[in-house]
Amino acid sequence: MTTLRPDREARFRLLYADAYADVLAFAQRRGHPSHAEDVVAEAFLVVWRRFEDAPRRRDDARAWIFGIARHCLLNAQRGQGRQEALTVRISAVPPDGPGEPSAELIDLAAAWKQLSPAEQETLALTVFEDLTSAQAARVLGISAATYRIRLMRARRALRGHLAPGPFPAELMEAQS
Repeated sequence: MTTLRPDREARFRLLYADAYADVLAFAQRRGHPSHAEDVVAEAFLVVWRRFEDAPRRRDDARAWIFGIARHCLLNAQRGQGRQEALTVRISAVPPDGPGEPSAELIDLAAAWKQLSPAEQETLALTVFEDLTSAQAARVLGISAATYRIRLMRARRALRGHLAPGPFPAELMEAQS
């Protein structure tokens, strides 16, 4: 069995190097930014322990790690006694002028806050994490068809909270 360990370690190092930054960003958007590194460290500890269960394909392994990180985040929240809703912070908001966000982004941020945590999570997996429906479904532990239905409903809810006017196309594009 010792001959398999170097290969296992090398594969883990590659997976870690490939996914760490994405998983850290994932954790930072969903939890307190100062706790994100701890959550990611815990997630990769779980990945190491369950490495034989990791999918071989890069994108599938990445989605698998997001699922583990999500469970670590939920455990951390329960452990701290908080049952706050998961929120996703809209990052890198480009300003219209000196320090002023555009009216569209202000409307989008306000509409985003009106979504339920489940709707935010569903949209975030597609928009921010760039996961396919099958991969996002794996993160949530549901079927791809169920995820697509949730995604359609979350998009509809977001549209309903927005004032009439232009809307960022990337939030409405289908990802499958």
